[in-house]
Amino acid sequence: MLPAADPVAGRRATTGTMQAMPAQAYRGKPCVCQHRLDVCDQRCVADMMSTTFYMACLKLTGRRCLVVGAGAVGLEKVEGLLACDARVHVVAPEACAEIRELAASGSVEWSQRPFAADDLDGHFLAIAATSDTDVNVSVFEQAEARSMLCNVVDVPPLCSFILPAIERTGSIAIAISTAGASPALAKRMKREIAAAFGPAYAELAEILNDARGWAKATLPTYQDRKEFFEGIVNGRPDPIALLRDGRRDEVEQLLAERIAAHTPLAAGETT
Repeated sequence: MLPAADPVAGRRATTGTMQAMPAQAYRGKPCVCQHRLDVCDQRCVADMMSTTFYMACLKLTGRRCLVVGAGAVGLEKVEGLLACDARVHVVAPEACAEIRELAASGSVEWSQRPFAADDLDGHFLAIAATSDTDVNVSVFEQAEARSMLCNVVDVPPLCSFILPAIERTGSIAIAISTAGASPALAKRMKREIAAAFGPAYAELAEILNDARGWAKATLPTYQDRKEFFEGIVNGRPDPIALLRDGRRDEVEQLLAERIAAHTPLAAGETT
C-alpha cells in the first residue's frame, strides 16, 4: 500500500497558486481506484482534464453488454443501454425492484450472484455500478485484460470510456462531456442545450434523411452533396424557422424545388 498523502504538505506545496489540494485528498476520504491509497491524492485523475477523448457513437443494437451492480445507478445504466437496443446482462447478488421487473419480463438477463471474471466473456462492453471498490477494480482489470470497453461509474481512472450527458430529440443526440470533472455542470449544459435546440432540428433531420438516397444517386461527388444540403440548412428561407412555425409543407416544398433543380431532364423533356 502506498503512503497516505499529507494534506498539510499538499497545501504548502501549492501556496500562492490556484492549484489547491482538491477536497477529495483530505484525510478520511477513501480511495476508490486501483492505487488503493489510505487517502486519495487524486494522482489517478491528474491527466483527465488534459486528455483528449475520441468521441464516437456506438451502435449497440443486438450487442451483448454487461452491467455489474443492480441498484439505482445500475438501473440508470441498464435503461440507457436498453434505449439503444442493446442486449443487457446484469450481474448482482441483489437487485432493485425495477431491475427485477425487467428481468421477469425478459427485457434483461439477470445473473443473481457475485461478479466473476468470465462474466465478461462474449460481451461488447462492461459497466461497473457497484459500491464495492474491490468489485469495481476487478471488473476494470479483467476488462482491460480482454481489451474490452469498460466504465466504472463515477471513477474516471477506471474507465476506458466515459459516458457524457446526452440530450436526445428524435434522431438528434447531443453529447456533453466535462472529461469527468463535473457531471453537475454537464447536466446544466444539457438543460440549456435542450432549450436551444428543440424538436424542429429533429424534424429537419427526418426530412433531409428522405433525400439522402436521391443525393447519392444523383450528385456525383461528396462536395456536390455537401453543398446541396448546406444550401438548404443554411439558406433562406430558414427551414428551422419554418418548422418552428409549423410550416413543414413549405420546407418539403423547398426541398422538392432544390431536388428538381439538380435532377437531369429525361430525354425529350424541355424546361
